[in-house]
Amino acid sequence: MTTQKMIHSTEATNLADILERVLDKGIVIAGDIRIQLADIDLLNIKIRLLVASVDKAMEMGINWWQSDSYLSSKGKEADLETENRMLKERLEQLEVKIKAE
Repeated sequence: MTTQKMIHSTEATNLADILERVLDKGIVIAGDIRIQLADIDLLNIKIRLLVASVDKAMEMGINWWQSDSYLSSKGKEADLETENRMLKERLEQLEVKIKAE
């Protein structure tokens, strides 16, 4: 009879665990690209990347996707309401001009 040893990995971390931690805590990646010629800046690019869950981003006060008309129906409704209000104001101005003539 042979005995089998059980092997446990106490510190095993898989991709899902890492992703969960990153999304839960958030991670910021920053970098700058600068191209100079004779001490004259030709190009200066600052790159900032934040990777976080939606809940974490909202907790940090980041919620631009809620008002973006391409990503949210709320944004589209807000754009339509603004356009509607502007058109009504313009119509009222035209009506006032017509009555004044």
